[in-house]
Amino acid sequence: MLLATALPLKTRRSWHIACSATLIAITSSARAGEFDETIENALKFGQSDGKYGQVTFDLNYRYEHANTEGTPPEPANANTFRLRLGYLSPNVFGWQGFAEYENIFAAQRDYNGVSTGNSRYHVVADPADRHELNQLWLTFNGIPDTLIKGGRQRIKLDDDRFIGNVGWRQMEMTYDSVLVTNTSIADLTIRAGYIGRVRNILSLTDNTELPLLNVNYNFGNLGSTVAYGYWLKYTEDRALFGRSSQTYGIRLIGSPQINEDLALHYTAEYSYQADYQNNPNNFALDRYNLMGGLTLFGITAKAAMEQLNGNGRNAFQTPLGTNHAFQGWADRFLATPADGIRDVNFTLGSSVLGANLMFVYHNFTDDSGSIDYGNEYDFQVTKAFGKHYSVLLKYAYYAADANAPAFAQNDTQKVWVQGNISF
Repeated sequence: MLLATALPLKTRRSWHIACSATLIAITSSARAGEFDETIENALKFGQSDGKYGQVTFDLNYRYEHANTEGTPPEPANANTFRLRLGYLSPNVFGWQGFAEYENIFAAQRDYNGVSTGNSRYHVVADPADRHELNQLWLTFNGIPDTLIKGGRQRIKLDDDRFIGNVGWRQMEMTYDSVLVTNTSIADLTIRAGYIGRVRNILSLTDNTELPLLNVNYNFGNLGSTVAYGYWLKYTEDRALFGRSSQTYGIRLIGSPQINEDLALHYTAEYSYQADYQNNPNNFALDRYNLMGGLTLFGITAKAAMEQLNGNGRNAFQTPLGTNHAFQGWADRFLATPADGIRDVNFTLGSSVLGANLMFVYHNFTDDSGSIDYGNEYDFQVTKAFGKHYSVLLKYAYYAADANAPAFAQNDTQKVWVQGNISF
């Protein structure tokens, strides 16, 4: 409540509306739980085995408040509803297809949606009143231990750092691509593919030529080793040529379970990125990603450092990654600054009364640690009600350092309230 009273009057009204909508969603979810099985059967056309395929349904409501202090745009308040409606066919002789429609409706337009928005307000990167073909793909699994998937599809590799669906935004990012997954060798998963177009979160198309390779070997309880290569070339739009890059890396990750009460967590990753094809720039840059932590008696603590280097002109970038999940939820560093960034962070998580709680602290500097950007404090509460309903409360506060460079100045506050129904 202290947070709500600290916000401007107009924002508080939106906050109370959002909270009321969330409480209604919770009540409705509890009642709807009695009918879940009926709904599931109806979506499978009355056939529990999915003989005729099934309809998929996802409705996501979100209130988002965004304000960067000391900047001309007014604080943004967005109330948006996102609907995804799809059909998954049955598997016939190894073939299966899926089609999904996506629509976003803005009930409140006091925000800049970038491709459809009002520049009077801060950016909330959810375009108003857009609809699109979100996915349309076909798979074939008639070859032993191999799945071939072609068409517009969701792709999430590893932790989504390099290729992800940016699932946090209302309109996710999908790819017109072919992806082959092979598991012929025990414990080894090989993914190879090609991405020809990107349908981004603003419902716009970016043309690319992107061969990719991702190889994962699983060591069981100890963890996994991942090696990857991504050769990204933007085509047609010259404004994007500076993002073309070749990226290679190796990643060690695991959460070995020591006993019933104790698990360890670790990540050690190195990535290398250089200019590629039509990129007019010339650079070769490194990335380091280290994490160590443990879960003890239901409480998880992690300490981590991710560093993306820059040379003063170019920096290590991840234009197809789910970047909201990294370097703070306030989204101040979605693009890496020219002098690079070092993010030293600490995460604490637990569960109380069935709700998942998370706190994350970030300290941001340039890649040498000599230029302070600022600190960030992130809080999140999520609660699921059965398989199909969930709510989320989320807050991010970025506090700029007094001597931060211009791009990192000005404190930023963001608030989210969200409810989801998914079948």
